[in-house]
Amino acid sequence: MTETHFIEIGLIVKPHGLRGEVCVNYFADSPFLLKNTVWLQKGKSAPVEHKVVSSRPHKGQALLTLEICRDRNCAEELRNVKVLVPDAELPDLTEEEVYLHELDGMKVVLENGSLVGRITEFQFNLGSEVWVITTDDKKEVLFPATEEFVVDIDIEKETVTIAPPPGLLELYLSEK
Repeated sequence: MTETHFIEIGLIVKPHGLRGEVCVNYFADSPFLLKNTVWLQKGKSAPVEHKVVSSRPHKGQALLTLEICRDRNCAEELRNVKVLVPDAELPDLTEEEVYLHELDGMKVVLENGSLVGRITEFQFNLGSEVWVITTDDKKEVLFPATEEFVVDIDIEKETVTIAPPPGLLELYLSEK
């Protein structure tokens, strides 16, 4: 039997309404991942499978109704719970695409080859993808992950090459 690996596709942030619907910060592009079943993980506990009754987009997030949750009290208890799917359920990608979990821990370098740090976290602020890059001396850089600033992603070499906007690195890395 093979071990199931899970990928976080969202985070339940708050209840929505009175009938158990929850608002999810959704990290994936595919709406199909919120159909049929999802796995929920509270803290470090083991993921638990749950049947999805409905899902729909709402103001840049997703609203999710689960079979187990039919009132606001239940929805409140799901606040800060991770929404996961088995990695085997992820759709196939084109050659130009990567999954965020593949970037986790990758080296980040500038076009001249100098090391900035490693990707240690992902944030989603108002629909914008932001990578947290941690330097060797433990400073954090919040990097806007857009086509404009990401030059290359080399999965085999585990390296991301960036061209940050002027002044961004100085903002985070200058001595204060």
